[in-house]
Amino acid sequence: QVQLVESGGGLVQAGGSLRLSCAASGRTFSSYAMGWFRQAPGKERDIVAAISWSGNSTNYADSVKGRFTISRDNAKNTVYLQMNSLKPEDTAVYYCAAARWTSTRRHDYDYWGQGTQVTVSS
Repeated sequence: QVQLVESGGGLVQAGGSLRLSCAASGRTFSSYAMGWFRQAPGKERDIVAAISWSGNSTNYADSVKGRFTISRDNAKNTVYLQMNSLKPEDTAVYYCAAARWTSTRRHDYDYWGQGTQVTVSS
């Protein structure tokens, strides 16, 4: 069982930056691949970025490549999402999730956090 708690969301102006954190409970965090997803009102929950259990492999949605960076610290049981050059279209609830293997597919993820709101004003 893995419990996930996101933090770091908020209101930021376009062009600004935020760093999201996701703290995981349990001693098996380092064996899970992790992902960040986002869901805007009326839209599907889509992948933003994913990272392997070791941190050596990452994947990004085309819309965030070059602006967002996913990373993890297994010693701290935490995964991060550094978001730079934010745009109004990045506004959404952001969720972290854990999976048995590195994946960009929502249905491969077994555990989810409660989400944190990110709002980017123009």
